[in-house]
Amino acid sequence: MNRKKLAICAAMLLVGGCTAVVAPPDGAEELDTDLRALLAEHEVEAISKPAAEEAKVRLGQALFFDKLLSGNRNISCATCHTPLAFTGDGLSLSVGQGGTGLAQGRAAPVDQGGEPIFIPRNAPEVFNRAGFTTMFWDGRVADRGDGTFESPAGDALLPGLESALAVQAMFPVTSPDEMRGAAGENEIADADDDDFSGIWSALMVRVLEFDEYRQLFAAAYPDVAEHDLTFAHAANAIAAFEIEHWTLVDSPFDAYLRGDGTALSDSAKRGAVLFYGKAGCANCHTGSLMTDEDYHNRAVPQLGPGKGDGDAGLADFGRERVTEDQADRCKFRTPPLRNVAATGPWMHDGAFTTLEAAVRHQLDCVSSVAAFDAEQLSAALEPLYHPEQTDTILAAVDPDETEPVTLTAGEFDDLMQFMEALTSPSLGWLAIADTPDGVPSGLPLAD
Repeated sequence: MNRKKLAICAAMLLVGGCTAVVAPPDGAEELDTDLRALLAEHEVEAISKPAAEEAKVRLGQALFFDKLLSGNRNISCATCHTPLAFTGDGLSLSVGQGGTGLAQGRAAPVDQGGEPIFIPRNAPEVFNRAGFTTMFWDGRVADRGDGTFESPAGDALLPGLESALAVQAMFPVTSPDEMRGAAGENEIADADDDDFSGIWSALMVRVLEFDEYRQLFAAAYPDVAEHDLTFAHAANAIAAFEIEHWTLVDSPFDAYLRGDGTALSDSAKRGAVLFYGKAGCANCHTGSLMTDEDYHNRAVPQLGPGKGDGDAGLADFGRERVTEDQADRCKFRTPPLRNVAATGPWMHDGAFTTLEAAVRHQLDCVSSVAAFDAEQLSAALEPLYHPEQTDTILAAVDPDETEPVTLTAGEFDDLMQFMEALTSPSLGWLAIADTPDGVPSGLPLAD
């Protein structure tokens, strides 16, 4: 067997959960000892991939890629979370209804004044979401831990949802700007904005008009009569697809967590020691999921149309929009970091277009926001930077959370090597492995 085949076999064993401990190279024992002690202190363990229900995954994949779920049949979940851009879209701000194309090539529609129209926030990647209890940048979906969920639908949320990830899948289809369209354009959009049940019911009527979908639902839910199917069943299937296809556990860091002391370079190990120590990254990027799922104001520059907050309506107050507590102003959920090197632009509004800039911002966010250079943005987005919002953002910053961290050039390089080590080698196969040849509606997968 040649060396390349041996490497492939080794990788397959690793993904399959090989637990054999590989001794670190000579001279690395002290570094490994320090790092493993920090990992234990921060309760960082290897991630396991949940078991999959194959029929539910097949249904979820079809729904995820089918533009049938949008009011105007012109946008799917995969439009903004495409395998082509590593489950995001590669844009600072997403482009919803009226846009054309995919990923970085997606073109925004324009308003009556000829200005491009963007969604106010960045489309996050969706890797390794099986264990998450909150969803969205502002956490407006959350698992209460008792089998119920907080969500924008309140008491109208359908029963039977299996996870926060499934609950998240219920809402892009209800947004006029994202998937639903404007009133008068289609029967889904003609429902009142707060008539969640009406929107979801209309979508199920549309989906179950297709024999192939009826067959897929019957296979996924053999004990549920067709007339009892709801959009909650569709959302559970979408979540099952995301978990099965996008729980990736084969990064060098995963291999290290499984006991392979050689999986990380010495530079990446030093970077990990900084991450869990001096640099303070693990204060928020905690545990195996690399997020505390909590909310922090990291002084991110305001980019885009905003959420209608502030005097001019150009601000986005983040978590405060959910809690109505001013103490949560400009706070956003800590993003996880798996595959972070491939999933930019970074921050809730994609204000940073390189990972290096995003990391430097986190090390000294107050100075960074004051010196933000909008020229790094695309020509369409540069005019949508709002420096006048910076004072509002800084007024809400917690000084205890934003103390600057100084690293030497060598230390910063080591930290970036650790960031790179969070990247799964499976990323190169996503577009091939995850994209179906077609969908039951017969609609095109791309424009």
